[in-house]
Amino acid sequence: MRIRLEVDENKLAIIKEKLEQAGFVITEDDEDYILLQKDLYVSHLTVRNSVGDKVHMAVEDIIYMESYGHSIDVVSDKGRFQSSEPLKNLLTVLDSTMFVRISNSVIINRRKLKEIIPSFSMKFKLRMSNGDIVEVTRSYYNSFREYFRI
Repeated sequence: MRIRLEVDENKLAIIKEKLEQAGFVITEDDEDYILLQKDLYVSHLTVRNSVGDKVHMAVEDIIYMESYGHSIDVVSDKGRFQSSEPLKNLLTVLDSTMFVRISNSVIINRRKLKEIIPSFSMKFKLRMSNGDIVEVTRSYYNSFREYFRI
């Protein structure tokens, strides 16, 4: 069984050694499972560029992430990248003071939000730092208002 570890660097060697002794294979990609440390936020994500090469992207460079079925677009000033991680998994490893979910398919970096545009029917449109517009859906409207205290 292949496992990717997302744990504190101080504990990584000990956990890795114990899992390998138990017969697990520790890997950076093509894993069966991911072991996540509770309340650990990652500083980089591994994504793929348009030709499929792996890129380590700093999370502060992410503008937003959008899901299209099983495909996740990670948008930054450097372009669009692909992630294989579901949004719900990404949300658990990203700092909640920096990232907020605005719909079932979109997570934004609040530091890359440039403008909140009120819309009809309990919705907001958000202009991001790259000029893209994403929409806060009605089901996330109240939590969005609470998050930004508006």
